[in-house]
Amino acid sequence: MTGDKVLLPALAAGVFLAGWQLVILAGFFPHTLLPSPLEVLKGLAELERQGVLVDHVSASMYRFVAGYGLAVALGIPAGLMLGWYGWLGVALDPLIQVLRPISPIAWIPLAILWFGTGDRPAIFIIFLASFFPILLSTAAAVQHVDPLLTRMARNFGASPRQLLGTIVFPSAFPYITVGLHVALGTAWIHLVAGEMIAVRSGLGFLIVDARNLLRTDLVIAAMVLIGLLGFTLDRLMRLVERIMTARWGMAAGGEERA
Repeated sequence: MTGDKVLLPALAAGVFLAGWQLVILAGFFPHTLLPSPLEVLKGLAELERQGVLVDHVSASMYRFVAGYGLAVALGIPAGLMLGWYGWLGVALDPLIQVLRPISPIAWIPLAILWFGTGDRPAIFIIFLASFFPILLSTAAAVQHVDPLLTRMARNFGASPRQLLGTIVFPSAFPYITVGLHVALGTAWIHLVAGEMIAVRSGLGFLIVDARNLLRTDLVIAAMVLIGLLGFTLDRLMRLVERIMTARWGMAAGGEERA
């Protein structure tokens, strides 16, 4: 079974690359519009020789970590408060439901006006993309904590802070990780949009710059990098989920692990 987990994805990737190459050979698109896999690989090698590949990846990762980290740092505590204090959730829910559907991309003009150019507008867009999934999943997770656990803790004299820290948060965390996972993917998607404006580095900027130069090989090379990095982040998040679930002995579905 372990071998299948490596062999089957490798086979699927091989079929995809072969199909891509066949489209080129069939002449459906000129190579200037759709370069071959080899040309894309040469484009990546060119960026590496120029010494800009690491710079673009580092800039993107910095903005992503800053925006996503800020959303985690604010979203989890705020979600705990919304879920724990019912009156607060009732008061703020209409405002949250009005703001949540607004696409982070719609905030780009204001982000530029508020923060100018540079890293801050992109970080703000990434923050918005990840904040609401984390906030709402955390609030919902707290509301679904078994009330029997909190009653027992109160009977033993636990303070509100102890309840949140030792009962509510550990019980809710497997559900919170679902929101963290969703927010990670959403934030990574909007990273590209945030870097297409007001910055001079990063993978999003690389796509725009390569498009202006009519270098479709570099456009696709940047897209491949975005996909590979997103895949890596997804796998790291899954690893964190498994570690934390094992630590607190609770499955994501809310059932105790055997």
